[in-house]
Amino acid sequence: MQTLTIDFIMSLDGYGAAEGWPGWWGLEGPDYLGWLEQLPDQDAPILMGATTYRVMSELTAGGEEGTDVLDDVQKYVFSSTLEDPLTWQNSTLVREDAAVFVRRLKEESDRPLRTLGSVSLCRSLLTAGLVDRYRVVVFPVITGATGQERIFDGYPDVRLDLVEARTFDRRSQLLEYVPTVLDRPPLG
Repeated sequence: MQTLTIDFIMSLDGYGAAEGWPGWWGLEGPDYLGWLEQLPDQDAPILMGATTYRVMSELTAGGEEGTDVLDDVQKYVFSSTLEDPLTWQNSTLVREDAAVFVRRLKEESDRPLRTLGSVSLCRSLLTAGLVDRYRVVVFPVITGATGQERIFDGYPDVRLDLVEARTFDRRSQLLEYVPTVLDRPPLG
């Protein structure tokens, strides 16, 4: 069975994006971009929802630095609003239940899987017990006035066991965890 890693980038106050800010809040830096290029799972199939698909396909088409590597990667897009054919190469539209599809894909895939953005998709996959790793890069900004898409709203309680930490460009922090969804808060 293959692993599934949830990947998020976020502001310190937990937003996945902010109005008026550039991608990566303008703080991507050479150390961070180098890490992205060297990820062992950089060519692993990507799971995403319709909103992330729209944003990322536009960024890639517009030549946003660091996004061109996604063109050759297999992408599974979960949506009831998008229509076939999807224009971004190597993208497959999935209309069936995400948990059912991803469970089967984890069993059948010859590659690990990962997500890109897609807050509600990731929440549903975590709740279904399908997530093996949770990888977050925290950028040193607070976007309380302009933040959009709070990442963890609506999530269940989750215990996270740290397996890796790293600082990029003396400012952004990588935190990688093994998640355990809790039925209730621990006693004590």
